[in-house]
Amino acid sequence: MTPALWPAPCADRVRTVTEPTPTHHALAPSLEATTMAIGFIGGSGIYDALPLRDTREVDVDTPFGKPSAPLTVGEFGDTGREVVFVPRHGPDHQRSPTTLPYRANVFALKKLGVTHVLASNAVGSLREDLPPQTLVIPDQIYDRTKHRDLTFFDEDVVVHQPFADPYCGDLNEILADAAESATDADVVRGGTYVCIEGPQYSTRAESEFYRDQGWDVIGMTTIPEAKLAREAEMAYATVTGVTDYDVWKEDSEVTLDEVLENAAKNETAIKETVEAAIEAIPEDHACDCHTALDGTINTPDDAIPDATKDDLEPLIGAYVE
Repeated sequence: MTPALWPAPCADRVRTVTEPTPTHHALAPSLEATTMAIGFIGGSGIYDALPLRDTREVDVDTPFGKPSAPLTVGEFGDTGREVVFVPRHGPDHQRSPTTLPYRANVFALKKLGVTHVLASNAVGSLREDLPPQTLVIPDQIYDRTKHRDLTFFDEDVVVHQPFADPYCGDLNEILADAAESATDADVVRGGTYVCIEGPQYSTRAESEFYRDQGWDVIGMTTIPEAKLAREAEMAYATVTGVTDYDVWKEDSEVTLDEVLENAAKNETAIKETVEAAIEAIPEDHACDCHTALDGTINTPDDAIPDATKDDLEPLIGAYVE
C-alpha cells in the first residue's frame, strides 16, 4: 500500500536535459549507453543495492513540470546497459500518491531513451493465501483513483489506445522467472492490482468489496504509471511486495509501522528480482508496447498545433509531420 522505498540521488552531479529527444526511441545525448536503457520507478532500498557504476544525476525538463527528483543514471555492472532511476515519491518520500508528478516522471524516462520500465510497489493482500513477504507479479489492474492525470494527451491531440492488458506480458514473464530463480520468496504469477486514491488506507467496507470481486492486491501507485508508460511506448511491469492484509481480515488493522516493517523485509527479494530481470531482458527485445501509439491518434495531423508537436515530440514524433 505504501510504495517501496528507492534511492536518494547524488546532489553534486546534476546535469540538465532540455532539448527534445532527436529521434523516436533514440537515447538522448546525455546518455552514453551502447545498449538498451532500462528505467526503474520505486524507492531507494532496492536501487541502492544494485551493482551500478559511474552513476550521475540528470535534471530533466518536461512539458508536465519536473519529475519527483533528478533522474539517477548508471551502468549496470559490465553489461553496458544504462539504468535510469526515478524515486517515485521524491528522495525523502515527500510526495503523496495523489500529487505525484506521474506524467513528468514517465516523460523524463522517455526523453532519456528508456524503452523498458521495471517498477516496484508495496501492496496489501486481499487473499488469505497471499501473506506478507509474498511477491506478486500482477497482470491486471482495477482503477479506483479519482484525482489523477491519466494521459499525456488531454489537450490539442486525442489518443484512444487499447489497454486490455495493462502490463507488458513479456516483462511480466521475465520478472516472474527472475523472482522464482533468484529469491527464496513465495512468488505468484498474475493477479489483479486494485489501485486506490489514498493516501488513506481502505475502510473495511471497501476492503471487503475489493476482496469479494476476486481481486488480489491493493496499492496506490500503479495508476497512472502503467497507462502513461503504454502511451510512451515503453514496456512496463511491476513486482509487488505484500506488506499487510489490508483491513478485511478480522484480526488485521493495517498500520504504517506494519507496512514499513514488511517493506523492509521485502527489499532483498525485490532487489534480487530486479537485478536478475535486468540481466534477462534480451538485448534485441521488442514487443507491441513499443508501437502502441500506431493507429491510435484520432486528431488529424494538420489540426495539432506545432507547439504541441514540439512538446510531445518524444512521444508522437514518429507519427506526425
